Amino acid sequence: MKTVAAISLFILTGIVTALWFGFDLSEATDSLNYDDEQEGIEDKVVIKFSHVVAENTPKGRAARRFASLIHERTDGDIKVEIYSNGTLYNDQNEYDALKNGHIQMIAPATSKLTERFPKWQVLDLPFAFPNYQAVEEAYEGTIGRTLLDQLEPNVKGMTFWYNGYKQMTSSDQPMILPSDFNRTHVRIMPSPVIESQFHALGASTTQMPFNKTYNNLEVDFINGQENTLSNIYSKNLYKEQDYLTISDHGYLGYVVLMNDEFWSKLSNEHQAIITQALEETTDWIKRHSIEINDTHLRQIKRTASLDVHYLTKKQRVLWKEAVTPVYEETEPIVGESLMQEIYRLQEKYQ
Repeated sequence: MKTVAAISLFILTGIVTALWFGFDLSEATDSLNYDDEQEGIEDKVVIKFSHVVAENTPKGRAARRFASLIHERTDGDIKVEIYSNGTLYNDQNEYDALKNGHIQMIAPATSKLTERFPKWQVLDLPFAFPNYQAVEEAYEGTIGRTLLDQLEPNVKGMTFWYNGYKQMTSSDQPMILPSDFNRTHVRIMPSPVIESQFHALGASTTQMPFNKTYNNLEVDFINGQENTLSNIYSKNLYKEQDYLTISDHGYLGYVVLMNDEFWSKLSNEHQAIITQALEETTDWIKRHSIEINDTHLRQIKRTASLDVHYLTKKQRVLWKEAVTPVYEETEPIVGESLMQEIYRLQEKYQ
């Protein structure tokens, strides 16, 4: 019994010693250190902004500028997380992701909405806008308001962003005359008007996500594509092409969309800050998109061996004549009022 008692005493002594020397019981009674990073964490608002182009393009730079303005004016209460280059969603599934609330903000090319909302095809008409002033009046006037009204529930149209006129590239021959499009296989965005335009010129087409364009040029599945100079340069498309035609045959712009359920839950103060930041960013991209595209053209000329051709007035007339049937096909789809507005802008700025 003495042995058992001695062992029990030894174990008890060890436990008491461990508690006394091995643990600082004062720490257990003190309050936890304050973590200021956790302050108001439930009040933070996160906007996931997904887009598919490079960060050094007009849209990429505008997205970063918008995010910076929001951070500055909300003291970090709203954080805009930007996912560029299609890292989160590509241009085929970003709209559904927005509508279902998986992301809060996207800025797709207007052409990407034409299959869902046919009236949006009016913006894809070839040679629709004679100059940048015509584009601005279309986006900020009757055409823009009409198109934003077409959007479905839970998708809120915020503004239009600018990029630039589209140009043609090819690996087989320079695209100068309409006949040069014969036997050319061109990558296009999913727009019936764009498809009709290239068919009218004699080319075959394939619709594919923007971020798959380079690989398909590389393996010669396609041998031509249309895009702005900023996209041609930033995605290295020019490295797989031999000819560049400055054609200005169509305009590529974006519409900034937000999940409406997310928007409606924001405070009035936050809504006002976002609206103001978008207005300032839209003004910035309107002024700087031309400069960015011009800079990228100069960089292409310095670093590539492309044959660059500028359409003459006579060649432009031939292109316009070739695509005239596209206007006739499109009017019953977009409606007479929108077509008349296009004709008005053309007459005003021609």
